Formats: sequence, C-alpha cells, structure tokens
Amino acid sequence: MDKPLESSKAALPDSSLRWIMAILVLGLLVTGGTIVYGVKSTKSNLPETTSTSTSTSSTNSTTSTGNLSSPSSASNTEVDVVSALGRIEPLGEVIKLSPSPNMGGSRIYRILVPEGAKVKAGQVVAVLDSYERKVAALLTAREAVKVARANLAIVAAGAKIGEIQAQRAEFERSGAAFERSKAEFVQEQMVNQASLENLKQELQGERIEQQATIDRLQAELRQTQNDYRRYRALAEDGAIALADLEQRSLAMVTAQQRLSEAQARLIKTEATMTQKIREQEAQMLKDKSTLFLGARESEFQAKEAQGNLYKVSEVRKVDVQKAEAELNLALAQFNEAKADLDTTLVKSPTDGQVLKIYTRPGEKVIDSDGIADIGKTDQMMVVAEVYEDDIRKVRPGQMAVIKSENGSFDGELGGTVRVVGLKIGKKDVLNTDPAADVDARVVEVKILLTPESSKKVAGLTYAKTLVKILP
Repeated sequence: MDKPLESSKAALPDSSLRWIMAILVLGLLVTGGTIVYGVKSTKSNLPETTSTSTSTSSTNSTTSTGNLSSPSSASNTEVDVVSALGRIEPLGEVIKLSPSPNMGGSRIYRILVPEGAKVKAGQVVAVLDSYERKVAALLTAREAVKVARANLAIVAAGAKIGEIQAQRAEFERSGAAFERSKAEFVQEQMVNQASLENLKQELQGERIEQQATIDRLQAELRQTQNDYRRYRALAEDGAIALADLEQRSLAMVTAQQRLSEAQARLIKTEATMTQKIREQEAQMLKDKSTLFLGARESEFQAKEAQGNLYKVSEVRKVDVQKAEAELNLALAQFNEAKADLDTTLVKSPTDGQVLKIYTRPGEKVIDSDGIADIGKTDQMMVVAEVYEDDIRKVRPGQMAVIKSENGSFDGELGGTVRVVGLKIGKKDVLNTDPAADVDARVVEVKILLTPESSKKVAGLTYAKTLVKILP
C-alpha cells in the first residue's frame, strides 16, 4: 500500500513543472515583443521629441537666464529687512484707570468725561457711589473741629482782664499797622504801574510818529529814483543836459540820506524808551520788595502781639492740654475724612485721551476692565514683535514702514525704532494665517511714529499692523 502512494507523489511534480515552464516561456515571449515594439516607436518619434525638448529647454533656459539677476538683486536688497507683526499703542502704553484697591466692589456714580475727551493729569474722570456718604462724613468732621476749637477758646479765656485788654489793644494796633502797610503797598504798585504804562504809550506814540516820517521819506525816495531813471534815459538819448541828470542824482542821494537818518532816529528813540521802561520795571520790583518786607514785618508784629495776648492768659495747663488734644483729634479725623473723600474721586494720572469707558453710572467696577483706558494719543507708537533670530538685525534709530493688516488705515506709516526689548516671550499679536506658529519666541520693539502718522492713527489703538524695519 505504501509503494503505489510514493510513486503517485513522485509523478505529480514532473507534470506541474512542465506546465509552469510553458507559462513562463509564453510570458517572456509576450514581454519581449512589447519591448521591441516600444523601442521602435521611441526611435521613430525621437527626433521630434528631442527637438521639442531642446526648444523648450532653450526657452526655459533663456527665460531663467533673463530672470536670474532680478531675484538675486531683490534678495540682496531685502536680505536685511526685518518683517514682523505689531500693534498700535499710545506712547507710554495704555493706562487702565481703576479706583483705589481699598474701594473694591464700588459702583460708579458719575462719569465726568466722554470717550475721546482729552484729560489732564489730576483731572477727575469718575465719581464713585460712596461720594455723598464721604462728603457727609467730611462735613461732620469739620464741624467737630469747630467745636474743639471753640472749647479750646473757652478754656483759654480765663486771664487777667487788664493785661488782656492792654495786649488786645497792642494786637489791634499791630493789625492796623499791617493793614496800612498793605494799603501803601497796593497804592505804590498802582503808581508805578501807571508810570510804566505812560512810558509804554509814549514809546508807542514816538514809534507811530517816526514811522510815518519814514514812510513819507520812503515815498519821496521812490519819487526821486523814478525821476532819476527817467532823466537818465533822456540823457542817454541826448534830450537833456548832464547837469539835469546830476541834479536828479543828487536829489535821490539826499532823499536816501534823509530816510537813513529817520530810521536811525527811530532806532535810537526805541532804545532810549526801552531803557526807561526797563529802569521803571526795576524800580517797581525794588519798591515791591521794600514794601512787601515792610508789610511782612507788620504782619509778624501783629502775630507777635496776638501771641502775647494768649501768653498773659491765666488758665490751668491740664485744661489747655485736654482741649488741645481734643482739637488735634478732631483735626486728624477731619484729615482722614478728607482723604476718604478723595478716594471716591478717580483721577487721571497723566495727560492723555479717554480711549474707552468700560463702566457706566450704576455699574460695578470689574477689576480686569477697570473704569476706562487712557493713553497719550498725541504721540502713537507701534509695538512690533520681532522673531528671536531676527532681533540681532534691529537697533535703535532704524527707519520702519508700517501697513495695516486688516485695512484699518490706508497707505503706509513712517517711524523710527526707539526701544529694543530686553526680554524674549511669546507672541501677543496673532497672524490671520491659520498655519502660523502662535508659540514663536519674539522680542518687543517699540517704534515711534512720525507726527503725521500719529495723527492718522490716533483713534486706532491696538490695531494690527505689518511692520518692515529697514536696514
């Protein structure tokens, strides 16, 4: 049983091998015929293809050669230009105006300036809702000061009647002397001022009078010049004698001399009167100082007399100390109430323009927004975010050209690099390109815009820009 099985297994591979060999030979024949046909077709089409390819290659070579210098030249001129994204800001950046930190949770009572208004440093921009309550507390503290002062006066009233009356008389006499000194000071100043005004009017009158003389002499000079030109033309034609021409020339020179004398006289008069005016002003200043010192001395004497009046008063020291302590306490409470009232007035820390108001009357102030943004829009700048690998090409003083990325303004802006940042960070200005690297490391470069460009974009704070910093 085993032997027939082995013979059938041995015969099977020989039959299969013959079939495989036949299929392989047939495949080789078909492949060879296809290759031969393809080679013949290629050879028959080779001249035309080669010619066409050569022509195309020549054309491309010519075009490439013709354009070769242009990209290279553009590359050479723009290789050092630094491009960056940026944003427009006022000089000194935008200030976010907020109430005092100890006034957290406050609401706005009034907004005193509209958006776009110009404000000065120290100007009140907003009033908090606690204003009226703080005003009432201040008035209460002020009345308490009055009461404390009155109590101190009552305590200090006990003294010797005769000495008090004598000292009071001395105080009143000193006060009268002080008032008299003040009146003399005012009167003397008025007299000096009147003298000064008279000198000024006299100078003005002399100037007008002599200027009229100069104008008349100038007219006479022009007339003699015209006569001279006319007679010279006649003399050249032989129509008149040379003596007549010489007479006209002498008249012209005489007129010129008179004009020069009048002009010199005007200059001398102005110098003389100006000197008198300066002397009068100096005298005024001297008199003012003398009279002022006299008035101050009278004032000091009056105050000294007042002090002596208090000095002769006979009261218990402990009572005075208590009354003074109560007065000092009232004054301290008054100052505290005044300071508290001041915290309800939100003031601008600098001169600038109100860019945007975030909190309206009746609304609560949000810490992240504050009340308003204030910036110095009279001078704008562009904060450009320059990539880390380009910052070595940027230095202060370089010129820059700025365009709008979104069309917020037309044309180009001009500026100068003012500050190159010292810290590398991430981008704040994001490109509209979705494939842009938002985590790129950049350095902020502040570019100061020209006055014309600043005026053009004064109302476009935080507008996105495209910046080119020129080498």
